Amino acid sequence: MSRLYNVAVVGATGLVGQEFLKIAVQRQFPIKGLRLLASHRSAGRKITVGEWDCEVEEATTKSFLGCDVVFFSATTEVSRDLIPSAVKAGAVAIDDSAAWRMEPDVPLVVPEVNADDLKWHRGIVSIPNCPTTPLCQTLWPVHRVNRIARIVVDTYQSVSGTGAAAVQELTDQTRQVLEGNPTRSHVYPHQIAFNLLPQVDVFLGSGYTKEEWKIINETRKILHEPELPVSATCVRVPVYVGHSEAVHVEFTRAISPEDFYNIVREAPGITVQDEPSVNVYPTPWSVAGKDDTYIGRIRADVSHPYGIAFWLVSDNLRKGAALNAIQIAEELVQRELV
Repeated sequence: MSRLYNVAVVGATGLVGQEFLKIAVQRQFPIKGLRLLASHRSAGRKITVGEWDCEVEEATTKSFLGCDVVFFSATTEVSRDLIPSAVKAGAVAIDDSAAWRMEPDVPLVVPEVNADDLKWHRGIVSIPNCPTTPLCQTLWPVHRVNRIARIVVDTYQSVSGTGAAAVQELTDQTRQVLEGNPTRSHVYPHQIAFNLLPQVDVFLGSGYTKEEWKIINETRKILHEPELPVSATCVRVPVYVGHSEAVHVEFTRAISPEDFYNIVREAPGITVQDEPSVNVYPTPWSVAGKDDTYIGRIRADVSHPYGIAFWLVSDNLRKGAALNAIQIAEELVQRELV
């Protein structure tokens, strides 16, 4: 990476934006100039990023002149409003919102799976929803040798996936419960402290939530399997960082847990922790702050002769969002597509 790039980050003061800046420094992404953008409420904040002392600016349609790469980690509405301006200014926009994921001419990319899709980008690359990324990353190497016939996944998603206000709500409610006081809910429809909510995002007419349909449709697009049967149930849990998933997969041919284990342990970005006899398996607490997707509890699905069940955990702020964005940018640089 001999060339240096002018980079902007929209949503730089949010949880994912902050994680992105940290990872960019850790991985030494070749930055020439750095522009931090956010809403007018955050404009004027001073943030130190590696060797740069930056002042946060308000993100507008005129913010992207001279930028090569713009990372978006804001709302879907902000991405819809501002990304066309970034592309018009000549930048490649890497977007973490749902705004463009299902557009047929926008690549939806997990670099370990479908980095070749970057070749046909038209200035916009989408990042999958944070539970979709580790699911596809884990299943892809097995799918290549034994095609997937069906996926059933139940997710256990941390509050940081909703944002800083949700993190604070969990903290406040935990304190209120422990002090014997009534809780107040603003971010979620019910108390999240010491509780589970079988609802992530809004309900649709099908009875599924929007989050569940994101997993279904995004998995099909990333794996290039538009008819793949996928079902999902998404649950919000009182965990700060780390999304967990219980996955049941049916393949077209029989596969043993040992074969599944041997395939995924060699895949990039995956760590297997699977020694149930000594209680070794991944947990959100142990995985928070780590880059890899962690897999455990690999076993035969006793309900289907070609089935495998397993457990996965990943840091939703890193591989689920910010790290995936950096890896996409690295691929664009490597392939001279930016």
